[in-house]
Amino acid sequence: MKALVLAGGKGSRLRPITHTSAKQLIPIANKPILFYGLEAIAACGIREVGIVVGETREEIQKAVGDGKQFGFSKVEYIHQKEGPLGLAHAVKIARPFLQDSPFLMYLGDNLLKQNLKPIAEAFLSQKPNAQILVTPVPNPQDFGVVELKNGQVLRLVEKPKNPPSNLALAGIYMFDSHIFEAIETLKPSGRGELEITDAIQTLIQKKFRVTVQTISGWWKDTGKLEDLLEANRLVLEMLEENSRPATFTQENSRLEGRIRIGEASRILGSTLRGPIVIGRNCLIRDSFIGPFTSVHDDAHIENSELEHSILMEHVVLKDVRRLQDSLVGQRVEICKAPNKPQAYRLMVGDSSRIEIP
Repeated sequence: MKALVLAGGKGSRLRPITHTSAKQLIPIANKPILFYGLEAIAACGIREVGIVVGETREEIQKAVGDGKQFGFSKVEYIHQKEGPLGLAHAVKIARPFLQDSPFLMYLGDNLLKQNLKPIAEAFLSQKPNAQILVTPVPNPQDFGVVELKNGQVLRLVEKPKNPPSNLALAGIYMFDSHIFEAIETLKPSGRGELEITDAIQTLIQKKFRVTVQTISGWWKDTGKLEDLLEANRLVLEMLEENSRPATFTQENSRLEGRIRIGEASRILGSTLRGPIVIGRNCLIRDSFIGPFTSVHDDAHIENSELEHSILMEHVVLKDVRRLQDSLVGQRVEICKAPNKPQAYRLMVGDSSRIEIP
């Protein structure tokens, strides 16, 4: 069995972060979103992986490399030159890599708690032509939706105005080679894309066997800020114990709850309340960091309060009264202006959003 990982999306809903960083590499608990999926695939025993990439090909290829860090024997990068042209188009261009092998398809910006190995083993042993993973959601109109009848897949609808159920496709699929035949019959949808839901619907209409598995744990599509912060919270909630290396320094500080700290970081005169992840070579002085916060490497936080947020590499916060529910990109500096009269002074990039009390 092979795997196909889709990592070609532009991440337009996460601008401006994704102007300079692939959305699949945004860190959740200081680990790129994409890595969680690759680890889940490796845990299934899959050793050959194709990754569909687009404009951010170089960045993703640099991060993943040859895949040996995950235990893969082969990683092939498949460039989607035009697009996005839909999930089915990504499968179509990956056919030379996949050939006739059954494969697991994983959307690179998805995150889930479910162990995929039993599901993959069931697919290989029962040999349906397609297997889809679903999960109940409160907003099914935002997803591909599955309608079941007596446990059988009746139909799939992409982002319906009137959803036939609350079961959303969870961005993880398993197929045999018949999916290519279905894709060849497709025409672009109203969105101008080749929809994987239409391809699966074609399999159903042609009486191929499509089975469904319901995810038992949480699942997040991390396409929006709120979803990223929620995914970060869910992963941090799973922290089991503290991790504080010998090179970590603590002076006049209180560390409460589950906290993981990277090498050579210093916590001075501060209070940290977990679950929290702090990266390498960070300086936190005279500050408070509250639960469900991830601070990446080389951050400098001084005289500030921070909670329920994600900070990427090389961020500076100085004299910030309180920052929460925020995603801060690489090499960002946020500080209080020393001059009077006090005023907000900003240099803001395209597609940014700032909320000021």
